[in-house]
Amino acid sequence: MMDASDQLPDLGRLRLLVELSRVGTMAAVAERTGYGTSAVSKHLAVLEQEVGTRLLTPVGRRVRLTPAGERLVAHAVGILSAVEEARAELRGESGPAGRVRLASFVSAVEPTVVPALGRLRAEHPRVEVQLYEHEPEQTLALLLSGDVDLGIVYDYSLVPRPVPDGLSARQFATQPMVLLLPGGHAGDPGPGGPVPLSGLSRLSGAGWITNSRGSDDDELVQRVCAMAGFTPRIVHRVDSLHLVNLLTGAGLGVALLAESGVERQRDDVVTRPLDPLVGTRRHFLVARAGQWSWPPIATVARLLTGVSEPGDGGGQPLRWVSGRS
Repeated sequence: MMDASDQLPDLGRLRLLVELSRVGTMAAVAERTGYGTSAVSKHLAVLEQEVGTRLLTPVGRRVRLTPAGERLVAHAVGILSAVEEARAELRGESGPAGRVRLASFVSAVEPTVVPALGRLRAEHPRVEVQLYEHEPEQTLALLLSGDVDLGIVYDYSLVPRPVPDGLSARQFATQPMVLLLPGGHAGDPGPGGPVPLSGLSRLSGAGWITNSRGSDDDELVQRVCAMAGFTPRIVHRVDSLHLVNLLTGAGLGVALLAESGVERQRDDVVTRPLDPLVGTRRHFLVARAGQWSWPPIATVARLLTGVSEPGDGGGQPLRWVSGRS
């Protein structure tokens, strides 16, 4: 006779645990599943008995997954995915189905997100993506709270950003940084090879333009100018890349931009390549740990990054190790 400890966990209770990892609260799980909050709590308590270890720990009036709970979620996503795939195969269905909430910074939407969503609609029409535009700090917070499922974020190699506990990240692109100047600016080092850091000292009296929503751009400019031997004077902080180009073209400042942020059709600005020491802007896809193998998320991740197998196996997700969260 099979001992209770040998019994497999109930799939319905595993689904509740996975949903809790995504949305963060018992009340949110109850709202999404149709159970009462007390019923959700009781099912998860039974699940702890089934697996023989504590999966949840109280934090104030909420609960948080224990390390064992996080590991079980990682396994449960794969188990539930395999069950759904088997059911779909038996029903004669194929392909992933479900909703993925995706947050991205604005300059990645046109070159990365829109083409991927076009392919998704053609290849996997049963996967629905809801898109939200947010800066990286907001995206990471939304991922932690369970309000989005995937995020596209960036950092600078000179200003690395840490991944909070509970999230994992995969780098999929880099872009060189360029110097954006008004046409005919007195500090323009002129065309040619990369501008050395010493050449930036000609811009010690210029006003600099950075981002108003994130501190990374400020810190990047501060670090690059410090390497060149001066302290920058920041005169404008704006969200819109179009405004950065517009202000620069009007002679109201200079900027460091990733290459894709330059409006190439303008004739009132010039760009100059920079010393490789200035580094690059790096693009990452981020999800909650253990969520990569859920078929809708895996499918969207593959189309966004071009990675053939975006799950947790077959190559470790990259993690930032310093900087601010």
